[in-house]
Amino acid sequence: MAEIIQRDGTWIFDGDALRLIPGRDKSVGVLRATLGELVVPLGALAGVSFEQGKRSGRLRLRLRDGADPLLLATGGRLTEPHDLYQLVVEPDRYGVAEYLVDEVRNALLLDEVPADPVDRYLLPGPSVPLSFSAGDGTAGFDGEQVRLEWNWKTEEAKAAGGPRTIHVSDVRGVEWQPAAGLENGHLRFVVRHGSAKTPPKYDPHAVELWGFKKDPLMALVAAAVQARIPHPAAPAPERAIPRQPEPEDHDVLLRRLRELGDLHRTGVLTDEEFAAAKQAVLKRM
Repeated sequence: MAEIIQRDGTWIFDGDALRLIPGRDKSVGVLRATLGELVVPLGALAGVSFEQGKRSGRLRLRLRDGADPLLLATGGRLTEPHDLYQLVVEPDRYGVAEYLVDEVRNALLLDEVPADPVDRYLLPGPSVPLSFSAGDGTAGFDGEQVRLEWNWKTEEAKAAGGPRTIHVSDVRGVEWQPAAGLENGHLRFVVRHGSAKTPPKYDPHAVELWGFKKDPLMALVAAAVQARIPHPAAPAPERAIPRQPEPEDHDVLLRRLRELGDLHRTGVLTDEEFAAAKQAVLKRM
């Protein structure tokens, strides 16, 4: 087992999975602190690295594309201090960090874990129910339904429709975009018969985000829903192909033809009956 304990958090590797436990330092982001411990199975990992610096180093995990619903829903846009998959390392623990990297890499090699994308979720996503408020509304999810409620800052055209309830079976995709510069962010649920081009400010299926402290928590709602809808890379259900009858033995059909001929010659079968029966056997051949 390999373990490294830092103010930023603790990483523990037991050979089968990597446990990521957020620290209690004030530098730990609200998303990591709220999500709590995360267990990443070895099969979900694509690689691990350690970068040394003058004042501190960084451990970084790289997951296989499509393995984590949180990364899928956020499009890899989580940055410090909300990135779950990096750990700040103090200089006196560089040796421990390098040992953990070696242990994980050796396990990946021994288990022959591929680094290619996956077509199913390998992490479960955040637990439900959960509900967070940010921007112009509140987003909650109980595992079956998403509920969006508006506040006094919501655009009147959107608020006029009242709270919005979306069944998870109607969700076709999830988008979480953080605010950047003068551009607002959003949490949007792409639904059947809905438009993903409507600005979040007016979209009744979206919460607009303005870059405040609690905005990243909306990513947890996005991940919880993402984990419960079909994986975007999952193979389409195979269409049922009618099963063709297996061909009959050729010798059996030839024997049947001879029998029909005998019955015709002895008068048991009329000319018409013999012709119809013979044609049926020939088709089967």
